[in-house]
This record gives sequence, C-alpha cells and structure tokens, in this order.
Amino acid sequence: MPRTTRIYCVSTLYGAATLAAALESDCFEDEDRSLLLVFNNSATPETTPPVDEMPGFEPLRDHFDEVLSWNEAISPFHPGAWVPRQDDVPLFERYLRLLWNLGDDRVELVVESIQVAPALTVAQLFTDAPVHVYADGLMSYGPTRNKIDPLVGTRVRRLLHLDLVPGLTPRLLTEFGVPAEVVPTEAFLKVMGELTASIRELPVLPDDSALLLGQYLSALGILSPEEEEDLHVRMMRGAVERGHRSIVFKPHPTAPARYSRALETEAARLGVELTVIDLPVLAEVLFERSRPGLVVGCFSTALFTASAFYGLPVARIGTGPLLDRLTPYQNSNRVPVVLADGLIPDLEGGKGEKTLPANTLDGLLDALSYTMQPKIHPPLRAAP
Repeated sequence: MPRTTRIYCVSTLYGAATLAAALESDCFEDEDRSLLLVFNNSATPETTPPVDEMPGFEPLRDHFDEVLSWNEAISPFHPGAWVPRQDDVPLFERYLRLLWNLGDDRVELVVESIQVAPALTVAQLFTDAPVHVYADGLMSYGPTRNKIDPLVGTRVRRLLHLDLVPGLTPRLLTEFGVPAEVVPTEAFLKVMGELTASIRELPVLPDDSALLLGQYLSALGILSPEEEEDLHVRMMRGAVERGHRSIVFKPHPTAPARYSRALETEAARLGVELTVIDLPVLAEVLFERSRPGLVVGCFSTALFTASAFYGLPVARIGTGPLLDRLTPYQNSNRVPVVLADGLIPDLEGGKGEKTLPANTLDGLLDALSYTMQPKIHPPLRAAP
C-alpha cells in the first residue's frame, strides 16, 4: 500500500488556525505524512512576509510534518496568475512529486478558495487526488464564484467551515452536492489562545477600548482612498459617541500609513486616546488579549468571530453604499456585505434598529445564490 500524504494549502494565518483546529478535532483521518503548502498571494510577495513568517505561526507549525512554499516551487511566476498549459500538467505533477519527495504517494489536498489559482491550480495538477475544501471567512456562505471544471468539483469530498453564523449552512460547492462540516468552535478558540500566547511584542491595550478594523477596501476598487479614510474617521466618531474614550485601530497590513495619520488628527480633535496596532496580527489575537468593549468594522469576518465566538459587542458601518458599488453583481464580497448589513447593528443607526430574523437567512441566501450565479444554481429560481 502506498503511503498517504495530505497537502494542506494555506494563504492566511486565519486559515492556518482553522486547519489546526480541524486537525485537533480529528476532522481528518490519519495520514502518513502531512505537508503545509504556503501560498503568498500578495501583489508583491517579495516584500510581504508569508504565513509561516508571521507573528503567531510557531504554535501552528507543530501540526504538520513539513512546511513548503508554493512561491518557491513556481518561481518566478506569481501564484495568483500562473496556470500551466493542459499538455504540461503531467510534467508539472512529476516535477512536484520529485521536489517534495512524494514518490508514488497517494496524495490528498486540503485547499481554500478552490474557484481560483493557486488552489485550483494545485487541484488540477494532482489530477486524481481527493480534495477537501475549508472556508477562510464569510465568502463560503455564498455561491461558488466561478463555474468549476467537473474534473475538479466532483473530487471535492466536503467543505469545512467555522460556525460564524450559527445555524447557517454555506452554499459554496453545493452544485456538486458537497456536504458542509463545522469545525468546532472550542478547538478554534484553543488554537487562538495558543497563537496569542506566543506573541510577546503586542502592546498592552486599554481596558474597554473600541477596536476599529481596517480592511483596505480602496485596494479592491470598492472605495477611493479618501472615502476609506473618511470611513475610519466615522468609525472613531461613532465609537466616541457611544462613550468610548480609548480607541484602538487595527489597519490592514498593506494599508498606507496615512490612514493612521488621519485618525490621529481626529483623535486629537476629539480628545481621545488612540493606539495603532502596527504588528501584522489577527484581530482575534486582540480579542483574546484585551477583550475590547466594542468592535467596529465594515464587513470583516472578524466582526462575526467577535460576536459569535467571543461574545463581544459589534457594530458595522458603511455597508449600504457598498451593496450598490460592488461590481460585477457576482462579486464574491456581496454575501459577506449582505450578512454584515443584515445581522450586525449599524454603528450610526438608532438604538431600536432590528437585525434580520435568523429564520429568513436561508431564503435570503438562496435568492442571492440564484441572482449571483443563475447558471450554477438554476433550481433555486423556483425557491419560495
């Protein structure tokens, strides 16, 4: 019998933590060898640290036998752009088996974002490997963003996901009948606790502070840089109006420094204390370390982990205009924005504002799945 090697593909620390939680929960059968394959998908990976060099990764490393780099394997090409020619697939599979000492191993793949490169590329190169998909955030609640080749889609065994919206089932890959499986919240919190404890350089944050989450939406072309700056300032004003005198801003790791300077100017005007986190850490690390009194964001997945996993008060801002601006309509950010808009209270809204009833979410997601991807989900047209 050939040995089984399972290759776990990861591009974010959040995804790596999800995988570690799944492994600790025995979501995977025993393997003979486990490899963590790191994708660095940033626009300029040469200047951006990969997942295995980020603060907090060390406790996760022990879950795998070896850590590999996809960027090194396909250098000088970019992971998000490189796709081999169909005729070259057997050649590249042999190359990877030699490079990673796979021999004649039975390979299984665990990937995120199966719809696009590099995850789709890896799945296409190992043509007969069973595939497990795990969700790295809210997008899994929406439909598959692209029509996937059945030669890949029919090999997907299941979708692993965190229970970010309790009771709601993801729509990702349902066109292939892929079942969804929840990664236990307790295991994820345990992993996050170990990850947080390993980060020594994190500053001490004020008690009961308001944590503002930056997403760098201008880089996605959703907002202009000026509009995003204004959104952050509105976050601060809204938190101050709710009585918070200590503000913590967690910018997106690739956001420009001037975003922080705009907030510093506004903090001075309002007479509040501002702390800017310049260490590239997960928001969940801050939830673990300081338990903020309020978490404010736009449609960040961290808003849902704060609420569902840590029991923290949350508020969103700016989701309404985004629903009109997201283009094309099939934009995979649409479902996260809709969920944030419907389930999280508006920072600038009235106290009596109501969120969507839980029993309406399935119908809403069915409607969104059909209108976003009618060719993938034609049966949903007749859904009530």
